[in-house]
Amino acid sequence: MIRAIALLGATTLLAGCAAIGGPKTEVKIYAPASSVTVDAAWPAVDWHLTVVTSAANQMLDSSRIAVRPTPDRFQVYKGAAWADDAPELLQTALIEGFEDAGKLAAVGRFGGGSRGDAGLLVEVRAFETVYVDGRPEAVIEVQARLVQFRGGGTVAARRFRHAVPGASPEIDDMVAAFGTAMSALTTDLVTWTLTEAHQANEPGSSSK
Repeated sequence: MIRAIALLGATTLLAGCAAIGGPKTEVKIYAPASSVTVDAAWPAVDWHLTVVTSAANQMLDSSRIAVRPTPDRFQVYKGAAWADDAPELLQTALIEGFEDAGKLAAVGRFGGGSRGDAGLLVEVRAFETVYVDGRPEAVIEVQARLVQFRGGGTVAARRFRHAVPGASPEIDDMVAAFGTAMSALTTDLVTWTLTEAHQANEPGSSSK
């Protein structure tokens, strides 16, 4: 089953003024359209999972769309922004992926009430366009840790990375590449989480 996460206002324009009475600038707001392929073979786990995402640096903790033209240069696309910061975009994709899978008792964001039985802690290390040999790639990299609350400790930890070439350097093509990368990353994280959680629940298992 494939369920696409809605593309949020890919062509929505926000008009703002540099100063009162100054010239208006138009900013296009994007949200990568991602999809998760649900595998019927994924194990079911009777856990209430909390998904927590964070940014590894300030550039990722904003709505600016980052681009790295060379390894030592970090810039942003002019006149374009994400609908939310990178960790929030990924958190939404993950929660909807787990909901689509239907293999957990419940899944949600951190905050409000109980933390649940376990947490998927995801630190976003990269969410940017990277130029490789003059060609742009949408790169998403995260460090993930699955933990059990109430003294269970760390179940497993792993780094995930996906790089998808853009059809062209144009922002619309790069956003599409980010959607493909996020789809693959989300599917990998859901698969890994369910597999590790199932193994942790088996008799005689121990945290890694």
